[in-house]
Amino acid sequence: MVYIASDHAGFYLKKQLIQYLRVKGLEVEDMGAFELDEADDYPDFIYPCARRVVDDPGSLGIVIGGSGQGEAIVANKVKGIRAAVINSPNPQIAKLAREHNDANILSLGARFLSSDDAKRAVSAWLEAKFEGGRHARRIEKIKKIET
Repeated sequence: MVYIASDHAGFYLKKQLIQYLRVKGLEVEDMGAFELDEADDYPDFIYPCARRVVDDPGSLGIVIGGSGQGEAIVANKVKGIRAAVINSPNPQIAKLAREHNDANILSLGARFLSSDDAKRAVSAWLEAKFEGGRHARRIEKIKKIET
C-alpha cells in the first residue's frame, strides 16, 4: 500500500502520481487534500498519512508540498518514519534514500520537480531495496534516538 498526501501546493502533482502508481498496479490511498484550497495547512494531511504508514507495516508513503521540507518535518515527528526530501530531478537521491536510509516516506517538492521528474524519483525509490549491513546499524541508532 502507498499512502499519499499533499497540501494545495502539491495537489495537482498528487493527482498525477496517484494515476501513475495505479497504472503501475500499486494500491494507493489518497489521504488528502481532497480539494484545492490555498488556505489549507500541510500538517492536517501529512501527519495522518505518516501515522497510516507506521500503523500499516510494509506500507510506504508519499507526501507532497511546495518544497517538501515542511512535509518531511511533520512526517519525521512520527516515531518510525524516515522521510526523505526530494526536490532535485536526480532520481539517484530517491534510490539512495531507500537503499541507505530505508526511507518509508518520500517527500516531494512540487515547485521544484516536473511531473516526469517526480515519477522517475518515485519509481527509483519504489524499485530500490534497503541494503542493510552498516546501514541497518545506523537505522537502529535512529530508532534508539526516537525512544
